[in-house]
Amino acid sequence: MKMLLDNSNIKVDHLESQLLDQLEIKLSVIRLDLIHPIISGNKLFKLFYFLQDAKKNPQKQIITFGGAYSNHLVATAYAGKQAGLKTIGIVRGEKPAQLSHSLQNCLEYGMQLKFISRQEYDQKETAAFQQTLLTEFGDTIIIPEGGYNAIGAKGAALISNYIDDNTTHICCALGTATTVAGLVSAAKKDQQVIAVPVLKGLNDIHERISFLLGDDPYKSSLQIMDNYHFGGYAKYSPELIAFMNDLYKQYQLPTDFVYTAKLFFAIFDAINKNKFPKGSKIICLHTGGLQGNLSLPVNTLIFQ
Repeated sequence: MKMLLDNSNIKVDHLESQLLDQLEIKLSVIRLDLIHPIISGNKLFKLFYFLQDAKKNPQKQIITFGGAYSNHLVATAYAGKQAGLKTIGIVRGEKPAQLSHSLQNCLEYGMQLKFISRQEYDQKETAAFQQTLLTEFGDTIIIPEGGYNAIGAKGAALISNYIDDNTTHICCALGTATTVAGLVSAAKKDQQVIAVPVLKGLNDIHERISFLLGDDPYKSSLQIMDNYHFGGYAKYSPELIAFMNDLYKQYQLPTDFVYTAKLFFAIFDAINKNKFPKGSKIICLHTGGLQGNLSLPVNTLIFQ
């Protein structure tokens, strides 16, 4: 794990255009998606300290949660295999006749899958439900969905090691808010963190970040760019697909329609509307998740 977090594995793309030159804006992308072919993006960081704790556990096993297309489940399954840990995935919904690519990968990497109803899944964070898991599977480390925990945020804060001190804006897609919380906790005094929620109606972001950061002083530098969810989680439109293809044509930058495409759409829209001050140095985090594009029809994207 530590080798995967080595600086030499982090690639930064510098995007250029006539408009950026005119506005004297520097726009760069930290390609966390290239850290590892399986445990890509922010997943590796959010899992980092959980895996350290699990390796100290005599039972050496992990339970975590996700849906049928969960990148988090895939990353946990592979990381567990590499670390010699047994992994158990609690999957939302009844077992389908045909497993998704993501769940097939989980099985390939040795993860045991347990399917539960959506009603049960809604209770996954309760002490009573988690006790039933401990009774069934024995002593284990339980990782919340998406690493949504102070430990996950602590791991996400490690991303700041790859962000230059002169960066003015740090931009990231937001799902559970775990990665954004880590970035907020580690941001320098004059750096602004910009979060682009990918879920519709996510109205408790500040409460989530306060929960994740505990007693850490809350930093007012967080800006939320809402209304770029394109209808909700994993929803998309022809406009978003066209943007993804145009972005790849211009910069050879592949994105996924669930997270990173919405992030870049929001940031480019803000740049076009002159919402960034002259001289801004913007960093966008490519948090991986490209395997999610496998659920799109063939030939939807020019880089599939």
